[in-house]
This record gives sequence, C-alpha cells and structure tokens, in this order.
Amino acid sequence: MFSKLDSVVERFLDLERQLASPDVVNNAQELSQLSKERSELEEIVLLYQAYKKNITETQGNKELLEESDFRDLAKEELKRLEKERHELEQKLKVALLPQDPCDKKDIILEIRAGAGGDESSLFAGELFILYKNYAISKGFTVSVASFSVGTKGGFKEITATIEGHGAYSVFKYEAGVHRVQRVPETETQGRVHTSTTTVAILVEPEEVEIEILDKDLRIDTYRAGGAGGQHVNKTDSAVRLTHMPSGIVVQCQDERSQIKNRSKAMKILRAKLYELKLEKQTQENAELRRSMVGTGDRSEKIRTYNFPQDRCTDHRIGQSFHNLPSLMQGNVEDLFSAIHTYYQAELLKGENKNDQARS
Repeated sequence: MFSKLDSVVERFLDLERQLASPDVVNNAQELSQLSKERSELEEIVLLYQAYKKNITETQGNKELLEESDFRDLAKEELKRLEKERHELEQKLKVALLPQDPCDKKDIILEIRAGAGGDESSLFAGELFILYKNYAISKGFTVSVASFSVGTKGGFKEITATIEGHGAYSVFKYEAGVHRVQRVPETETQGRVHTSTTTVAILVEPEEVEIEILDKDLRIDTYRAGGAGGQHVNKTDSAVRLTHMPSGIVVQCQDERSQIKNRSKAMKILRAKLYELKLEKQTQENAELRRSMVGTGDRSEKIRTYNFPQDRCTDHRIGQSFHNLPSLMQGNVEDLFSAIHTYYQAELLKGENKNDQARS
C-alpha cells in the first residue's frame, strides 16, 4: 500500500510543477486535464500526510512514556492516535481501490411500475420524490424527460436526468426491484398488499463514447399529454426517437421546445446504447463478470419497504432502517452510506485476495 501511496504523492507533486508552468497555464485544454487529475489525487495525498503525521506523533508520545511526569498523558494520547491511525488506514485502502470510470458521470433515472397495479404506480411516484429530494440535497440537478401518469396517481413510468459531479457514484446501487408492503387506501378489509417497482440507473456517456448516425434514427414528433399547460398540448413539441439497429425507442415530452426535447431524448438514447455496450463487454469477459460488485440486475429484489412495521430492509446488506415517512422524503443518507460501505468492504476483500495471490 505504501509504495502505491508514494507513487501517488510523486505524481501529485509532478502535476503541481506542471500546473505552475507558463506553457500549461496558456493551454486551456491541458490545464483543465491536469487540474482534474490533481483534484482527484488530492484527497489521497492529504490522507497520507495525516497518516505520516500520526506516525510521527505516535513516536513522540512513546518517548514520553519514559518520563514519569508525562506518562499518563502519553498513554491517553497513544490510545487516541492508535484509533485515528486505524481509521486513516481504512480510508487510504478505500481511496486506493480501482475507480469505476463511470463514477463521476451524470445518470438517467428510470422508474417503472411493476406488479401491483395502481399501488405500484403510486409507489413509483413516491420513489421518484425520494430520489429527487436526495439528489437536490447533494447539489445535483434533476430534470424530468418523460412520464406516464398512473390511473390513481403516481407514475406508470418516469424518466429523468440527474446531473452533477459524481451522480453515478451516489445512485449506482439503486438499480433493481423495490418491493413495497402496505395496506392500500382502497383496501376495505385492512389486508397488506405487496407490489413492486423497478429502478434502472443508466450512465450518461460522453458523445464521443457513443456515436449515433442520422441514418439509424427515425424521429417522430407529436403533441404531449399531461401536465405542461396549453402550449404543450397544442404544439408538436414531444419527440420520439427510434434507433433502428437496436430497436430502442425513447421519447421526451417535458420541455416546451421540440429542440430541447430532442436533445434530452438523445441523451437518454445514448445512455441506453452505452448500457448495451457495457453489457456486451461484460458478457465477453467472464472473469470481469465474476469480479463485478453490484451489477444492478433489474430482476434482483434489492429492498423491501414494509409500511405496517415501519421498516425498510436492504436485502443485499441484510440491514433494516426505520422511520419510513422520513426516508420516503429523501432522508436516506444512513441507508446509502451503509450500502456504499458494504460494497467498499467487498471490493477490499477482492483486493486483499489479489494481493495474497500475487505474493
């Protein structure tokens, strides 16, 4: 680990020297690229500096143990330093884990009603509120692209973009089947019903990563329905894109402008094609497939929201959380943190096994 850390520090110092060079300062593209790399390494460097400071202070306090006047103070300080050192070591191990290249990217969020009819649609709407509120609390921008309203409210399906640095890293473990158990308002005998809603998290790739040819597209325009006012309903502002080679169909109706709707639809189409590309790469590489953590398979039931018992259980980590009314309003920091900690631990296990195999 320490050889890796020394290499990171060496690269960080090299980047700082380059960034001070007039040639780099006058080259906007190179300046941006090197600044971004420096920013990504800075957290590791600061952690390593704190770790080395801890080692120095630990050595100093061990020397104080020889002096009777300071022995008790030194013992207490050594306990604190030992705890701090352990925490810094764990943070450094996590920081050195291989980075998911998609972590910094924006995402496309898709929520679809599953089994359970109207109750599933209602819960899809509640899940969207949960994600929207949490995304806004993290400083992200949420923009609805298309939706289909349920018979009694909620959504049969809704698609939205979540934009902001690191959006994928925050939401990537939300893909899968979400199960809800509660008594519907229309239930006269108080029976608990079970329904499901599906969540998909798609990476929004750069344009250069996915090329879409004009000849492969069929573009249809139509009048949007639902919310949006008179303008939306009286003009052909909604856009439907059909990608002929893959058969993927994407539509966007939320903007007043046809141009803006087409731009959003292209983002979603590009994300879906990127997902297909990643799935193909994964299938072609069985070893990579086995090493992946949290594939987000849509058929996987990842979580149950049990309203009568005020309990939300994430089945992947085997942990439950309470106060569902607050959680459904987007107060999911503890839940998301526990899930990320679990997957970081799984990745660390994999790294440790690799290190043992190499040794």
